[in-house]
Amino acid sequence: MSIGTASKALNGRGRMRVETRDRVLAAAERLGFRPNPFAQGLLAGRTYTVGLVTSDSFGRFSIPVMLGAEDALDAGQISVFMCDTRDDPIRERHYVERLLARRVEGIIVTGRRTEPRPGIGRDLPVPVVYAMTQSADDSDVSIIPDDEGGGALAARHLMATGRTRIGHVTGPQSFEAARRRAQGMTTALGSAGLAPAGEILYGQWSEEWGRQGADVLLHESPDVDAVFCGSDQIARGVAETLRERGRRVPEDVALVGFDNWEPMALGCRPPLTTVDMNLGEIGRLAARHLLDAIAGDPAPGGVTIVPAGLVLRESTRRGTS
Repeated sequence: MSIGTASKALNGRGRMRVETRDRVLAAAERLGFRPNPFAQGLLAGRTYTVGLVTSDSFGRFSIPVMLGAEDALDAGQISVFMCDTRDDPIRERHYVERLLARRVEGIIVTGRRTEPRPGIGRDLPVPVVYAMTQSADDSDVSIIPDDEGGGALAARHLMATGRTRIGHVTGPQSFEAARRRAQGMTTALGSAGLAPAGEILYGQWSEEWGRQGADVLLHESPDVDAVFCGSDQIARGVAETLRERGRRVPEDVALVGFDNWEPMALGCRPPLTTVDMNLGEIGRLAARHLLDAIAGDPAPGGVTIVPAGLVLRESTRRGTS
């Protein structure tokens, strides 16, 4: 039979006798033939690929975002090209040009900071969505976690366990995420007629700063009965200092982190209650927006904030103090 007839049978198109179609399909199975999706995409004017451009070299945030995006994109059988810019604008421009040369159908931009950043370009021939970061251009679609809501969630949980003298050790004040998490905590405490124990302690996103910050907090507020930390790494350092100073977690001091980075949260002693930013959902939502835009139905520009959740573990079990 002709190539055209075989093609119609394999693609389920055109009219032909059932017997003919069955013979073609049986022969294809016997030969192990599989259609070439790339060639099919070219014929349809599509490549079924999107790009993911990230400045998160360690993958701490970009990989969960990418996995969430792949969950949404797989239903459309779309593959993802991931490009690491290493915070270099020249590399970023290079990767955007390479992705466009590969005829990707859209681009997701992600990173490790939620501050507004310059867009990757105006008038690009494909739609762009920002996830775990936001574009400075209000006409772009950006999806970010609810850092302020996460801080409030942590504070309300600690108060629900009976804690009233709650300190805060967090990352650099230059990070919008650190400031928003502190604001969320402060607002929630204020609604209950409370104030943070001691100063808000800004430092680095590290265990070492957690150890140092805990020393400062215990010196300023020796009666502290809970600590909300701006990251899980910081919380592990705080937990070490509390243990060295004879403070039991959670009996004497309850502890909450932020990120739900499982290697950190589960490796903490005891396992850490922490705020989860729902990075997978951020990625899934970004991918759905991208698919809609590819289909010709783009969402209006602006920022979408994805609610945070709380993962309960032993570090906030109701204490005896």
